[in-house]
Amino acid sequence: MTAQNDNQTGVRIRTLRGTVVSDKMDKTIRVRVTRLKMNEKYKKQYKVSETYYAHDPENAYRTGETVTIRASRPLSKTKRWVVVPKTEAAA
Repeated sequence: MTAQNDNQTGVRIRTLRGTVVSDKMDKTIRVRVTRLKMNEKYKKQYKVSETYYAHDPENAYRTGETVTIRASRPLSKTKRWVVVPKTEAAA
């Protein structure tokens, strides 16, 4: 997870990078974000993944693509993230 400052308000914006798991819904994708955690006792790293629902207004992303998502206001019961457009993510 990374946090960026918004230039206008100074508020930190949470962004995550993950892989699209499902694109079967209209204007919604499921993104799996995987990160490494370390066991306190044995000092061994292991993977933990979490799935987020993200708003994709143009239905531009397909299963298997890597995307960047950012936190937003609640858009539905489960959707709290918005896909960063390809042009913004590249910059």
